[in-house]
This record gives sequence, C-alpha cells and structure tokens, in this order.
Amino acid sequence: MTGQFAIRKAGFIGFDHILKELEQISTHAMDHYPPHNIVKYDEHEFAIEIAVAGFTKDEVSAELKEGVLTVTGEHESRGREFIHRGISTKKFKRQFRLSEHTQVHGAEIKDGLLVINLKVVIPEEQRPRLIEIK
Repeated sequence: MTGQFAIRKAGFIGFDHILKELEQISTHAMDHYPPHNIVKYDEHEFAIEIAVAGFTKDEVSAELKEGVLTVTGEHESRGREFIHRGISTKKFKRQFRLSEHTQVHGAEIKDGLLVINLKVVIPEEQRPRLIEIK
C-alpha cells in the first residue's frame, strides 16, 4: 500500500474495504474545498456542516446512494462585478461514506453552512445483548 498510511493487513480479515477507504482518503487528502466539520452530538446523532457561503439552496444538492452521501454545488453567475473576491463559489463535489446503519435526517442551509443531520439506527437484532450463561 502506498501513501502515508502503512497498515498491516494481518488481523484485518474482512476489512479490506476499510483499507481501500484509507488509501482513497490519503489520495484525496489535498481536496479541502469546501471546508467541512463533522459534529458529534451524542453516541447516535451527528451532523456534517459544509461551508457554502455565497451559494443558494437551489445551487446545492445532496444525494444518498449506496451508502455514499454526495454533496454538490454549482454557483450561477449573477452578473456582478467584483473588485475583490475572497469568498469562493467554485463548483464542488464532496463525498462522505456513511456506515451501514447511518440515516440522513434532514438538511438545511443556515448562516452560510449546509447542515446535514445524521442518525445511527441499529436494528434491534444487531444491538449488543447479554447472553445468559447456565
């Protein structure tokens, strides 16, 4: 495996997809636009905050397909002339791989941030349980 991640494959039976994800992350580590936060509210609720200042809600879209959340943005020129442009509105596409039991529970743009709320919902049959020993 190349890149900055050197992980021994021994002991990782069935986790090849995680190793591939780490390799992909290291390959795309320089892609920082637009900046984002991942916020943990509690053990099961999270949010992804993406800086989208200058974009309207009609210029941003989010799609969840096969466990991958894809957020795209394409700014439409409004015919304004800028003397200085410090707020970037370039086209973007960010992808986030969600765990198997993570569900999207809404999204909104507020104060220049796209906030996508996530919740981990583990089915009852897969939750940890104590096994009675006789």
